Amino acid sequence: MTTSSGPATIIRGGLILDLRAHRASPGDILVTGDTIAEIGTPGLTAPAGATAIDARGLLLHPGLINAHMHAHGNLAKGLGDRWTLELLLTAGPWISGGRTQEDRYLSAKIGAVEMVLKGCTAAYDLPLEFPAPTPEGVDAVGRAYADVGLRAVIAPMVADRTLYEAIPGLLDVLTPALREEVAAQRPAPWAASIAGLRAALRGWTRDRESVRLAVAPTIPHHCSDEFIRACADLAKEHGVGLHSHVAESKVQAIVGLQRYGKTLTAHLDDLGVLGPHFTVAHGVWLDLDDMKRLGDHGSSIAHNPGSNLRLGNGLADMKSMLERRVNVGIGTDGANCSDNLNVYEATRLASLVSKGRTPDAERWVTTEEVALAATEGSARALGFAGQPPATRPTSSSSSSSIRTGSRSTIPPTSSSTPRTARP
Repeated sequence: MTTSSGPATIIRGGLILDLRAHRASPGDILVTGDTIAEIGTPGLTAPAGATAIDARGLLLHPGLINAHMHAHGNLAKGLGDRWTLELLLTAGPWISGGRTQEDRYLSAKIGAVEMVLKGCTAAYDLPLEFPAPTPEGVDAVGRAYADVGLRAVIAPMVADRTLYEAIPGLLDVLTPALREEVAAQRPAPWAASIAGLRAALRGWTRDRESVRLAVAPTIPHHCSDEFIRACADLAKEHGVGLHSHVAESKVQAIVGLQRYGKTLTAHLDDLGVLGPHFTVAHGVWLDLDDMKRLGDHGSSIAHNPGSNLRLGNGLADMKSMLERRVNVGIGTDGANCSDNLNVYEATRLASLVSKGRTPDAERWVTTEEVALAATEGSARALGFAGQPPATRPTSSSSSSSIRTGSRSTIPPTSSSTPRTARP
């Protein structure tokens, strides 16, 4: 059947997870078009001719959202072993360079398929195109998400300094031959990058409720202040998000103090960047004042525990972020530095990392906190907060499921009978 809002589908017999209530109860879900129209008890009335899906044996939960990843990393899984973040950036031209538009499409599509198969319904993607983003390159990534049916925010990474120019003293220790080699890796002048982004934003023809654009000055000290201000102005002009890697590594934290005499977050605050539209990627080395700044401005942090561990960046303090009213989402980062785009895994790691920081159980994040971060927190970071990707009426139809009869989910915990500890 097709209604005024689209075809009707009734999902029957699943266990519907309520994250805040800590229970999963049998129920049916009516989907009209791409919207969850109603949730009810088993036997929920559906329009005549609605497509029926048998969800018996499945746990239906809010769709996961990947708050930070990189499409270009999907063709570079496993290419490095003992790499720090800075070594990964050094290898960037080797593992991600020389891509055609079809390469960009394929890399993004591989990641989109992986995320869909692992319970993910939307992603904040920061793809790379050298020396500057083009409308054609950005559209290739957008086409991949549209073809798979995964909602996405695409924020092309931009910079006007190389890694070697961004870190004080690094260029000076290179040989003349190496200086010439890395000079070829210099990104386009910032005005050219802004022009490319503006062209992409103005010419975007895809459904912005499904695939939209944002702006990503990649790392603050890789961008001149003029460039960062121009990025912020462009985002404000078009009403889109801003996303940047801030205090991801100890090197970044130290460079911020060297360059600006203050933290990277404090410097971005001075430039007028912080706000509800702004997302910090990682934030491992944020201090408590940084977290308060972000919380006071309504900003978000994309917490990427798998990548932080893989690159040796450290253990981000999610508990302190939440206590300072920072919106926290869960991300995987790129598959080239986290090995996969599995948000289930990233969510579990977020829980474990908080326990690895301290033996004080009161400082650990709860299962509810990390689950909400991977759904509602990530949705807010992407700008989809008005259309929460949760299993609830009037939300975008983006629930996921887990088979309850698999070996890894036995024994299931009853939603009606509390489990008691052995004496």
